[in-house]
Amino acid sequence: MTRVPIEEIEAATARLVADAARLDEAAVRGPSLLPGWTRGHVLTHVARNADGGTRLLVWARTGQESHEYASAEARAAEIEAGAGRAPAELVADVRASATRFADACRAMPGDRWDVPVRWTGGAEHPVRRATDARLTEVLLHHVDLDAGFGPADWPGAFVADQLARTLASYARRPGVPRVRVHATDTGLRLGDEGGLVEGTQADLLAWLTGRADGIRLAGHLPAFPPLF
Repeated sequence: MTRVPIEEIEAATARLVADAARLDEAAVRGPSLLPGWTRGHVLTHVARNADGGTRLLVWARTGQESHEYASAEARAAEIEAGAGRAPAELVADVRASATRFADACRAMPGDRWDVPVRWTGGAEHPVRRATDARLTEVLLHHVDLDAGFGPADWPGAFVADQLARTLASYARRPGVPRVRVHATDTGLRLGDEGGLVEGTQADLLAWLTGRADGIRLAGHLPAFPPLF
């Protein structure tokens, strides 16, 4: 896994922040595309995710354990506690936490990116994965805001990479249907078993990650459990 340049993450974050800044009080209290979450929940989650990634980067740089979150329960409680804040406060939090993450990336010595750290779920990965994870969080949850940014706005390289990773993730989970996909706009084909599903790269990823119902796709669409 390669390290995502911080400039790419900053560009994606700036676009999310610009859309979030246009939301008024009623909009941030309104539902997001994630069941049970308002837009305030999504924005709070994006901010706390940046702080979690920052802690992992600090751990790798200093050698002192600095966990992503105290626990899954603490993570959920922080999101719930912050979701009801005023629009300006929500946006300022996303912006400030993103700056802290960027600063931590730029402070990382080149020889520390391969240091393994432990995510909240218990898995250990080289800390460079925190950059890929952050870009994924920003781009997927930007769609979840339901504020004018949709799957078609995802960068093509990101979509192709995430399609492969999402299918691989499902393949590792017992009892999950197998599927083959064909991106009609790029020619990308992934998967070696299961029924064939066809559509644009973005529409395929939106469906596989639960951000679209697949109505724009062709083929037999099995039901998948939640992934993100």
